[in-house]
Amino acid sequence: MQAALAPNVTPRIIHRGIEPYQLTFDAMRAFTDARDEHTQNEFWIVEHPPVYTLGLGADQSHVLAAHDIPVVQTDRGGEVTYHGPGQVVIYLLIDLRRSHPKARLFAREFVNKIEQAVINTLAAYNLAGERKEGAPGIYVSDGQWQGAKVAALGLKVRGNGCTYHGVSLNVDMDLTPFSWINPCGYAGLATVDMKTLGVTVPLAQVQNALAQNLQDLLTAP
Repeated sequence: MQAALAPNVTPRIIHRGIEPYQLTFDAMRAFTDARDEHTQNEFWIVEHPPVYTLGLGADQSHVLAAHDIPVVQTDRGGEVTYHGPGQVVIYLLIDLRRSHPKARLFAREFVNKIEQAVINTLAAYNLAGERKEGAPGIYVSDGQWQGAKVAALGLKVRGNGCTYHGVSLNVDMDLTPFSWINPCGYAGLATVDMKTLGVTVPLAQVQNALAQNLQDLLTAP
């Protein structure tokens, strides 16, 4: 049986606009600290000014040259990644234990559904994305940019089953800052956006499409 969140906990979608990363990070932790069994799950849609973020186990040496971009230590999983203008970022503030008794949503399946939401979003624009074993995120599966990373994800799952952090999808970015790091800890990993792949589309449209796909996959019976 496919696991899904219970219908009465369909996430509320919050548009936070353009917001400094540290402000969002602090707000995610505060929200999670304060939530209880009655708190509605939320998706936060945000766009960040340029920032590098480090996962708990990140190796600082993967930041090759930060230039003037801030580097922020976080408590998510994973290595170093870049957030910046023209990128869809959706944070998932979810209680994983609040699900149907016969369809518990475990962290691994949660990640799988997030990745599938990205794949479905790309497919709506005739772009083919795929997973890579042992390398969370979504990668271009064909054409000139085959193997390039187009979306990243990193999560924090607390002991009580509550999650924060989330997923980012590159839409129309200055990709140069990715070359100043080893993205997700992989030296020489190519990173691409939808515009480079031939799709020019408003950021807000992709934000809404990805949020809807996440809702569909996480609340489907």
